[in-house]
Amino acid sequence: MKKRDREIRLILILFITASVAASSGCLKDFEESSNYGITDIEISANSIKSSYAELNVTAYIDNRGGDSKENTTLLLKAFSEQTGLLELSRETQVGVIQKGSTKAVSQSLVLPKDGSYRLVLVLYEGGQKKADSRITIRNLSGMPTDLQDVGIQISSMDFMVKNVTAGKVIIENDIYLKNEGTRTTNDYRVLVKAREIDARLIADKEWTSTGRIEPEATAIRAVSLTVPDGYNYVVEVSVWNGDTLVKTGEDYVQLNPQKVISKKQTVQTKTIQTSDFVIEDAYEDEMPVNEIPAEEESPGFGSVMAIVAILSALIIIRRGKHE
Repeated sequence: MKKRDREIRLILILFITASVAASSGCLKDFEESSNYGITDIEISANSIKSSYAELNVTAYIDNRGGDSKENTTLLLKAFSEQTGLLELSRETQVGVIQKGSTKAVSQSLVLPKDGSYRLVLVLYEGGQKKADSRITIRNLSGMPTDLQDVGIQISSMDFMVKNVTAGKVIIENDIYLKNEGTRTTNDYRVLVKAREIDARLIADKEWTSTGRIEPEATAIRAVSLTVPDGYNYVVEVSVWNGDTLVKTGEDYVQLNPQKVISKKQTVQTKTIQTSDFVIEDAYEDEMPVNEIPAEEESPGFGSVMAIVAILSALIIIRRGKHE
């Protein structure tokens, strides 16, 4: 009986211990329940390039309880949905969040466009996790790049011959740039090139700028190019935003009108005088011509005559001695 009583007592002790441990865990969870909550997440595009996207992630944090006792920190992680690997991590100091207030916290991240990502946001207070939220972003590759956001369209081009001399033609190109956007454009660089149709050689090129163009307005930019006469050209215009190509356009100049220009037609073989396309560098230093000093000049006609006279005199003297 005593043995059975001891077994019953041991079971009761274990039961009470387990109950206390379970209840203490519940009390701990209750005590550590957070008054914070990440109520909303907004994602906007700062910049979309051909290979990556720069995004702005804004999280709205509510404090429904007492004032925060310590500074809070928001951790943002981006995981690839294809591999599950962590792509990047950002940490932002939020500071103290007052009771009943909402704080918006924005973070910037750059992600490759060729994937989908799971964003995880975790709020910490004094090193303890208080709230978290997550969101998935997909189809970044389908977002239009910034190339289409500049608003500039190359609507048309006009060409005028300004001068013809020594087989060279100066063509003035009037380029019509229209702002089809809703705001004034920035001042972009413009490269204008004249390319021979058959050999694809560049005959001339010049830089200019768009200037600032108001919405719905059209600006005309004139550029002069010097090209060899008797050839057909495609004039290529490219608009650059820094080192990024944002817009291109082209038109044709026929200085050899007997030949029809068409991308779909087979044309006859034509002899190209490549020397016509040599572009001389206006800034090339000229090689100095060294003049030979008078005292170092090579023997001329007078020196030869003197030698001949001496030889003749020696021959006459020798003949006199023999006679």
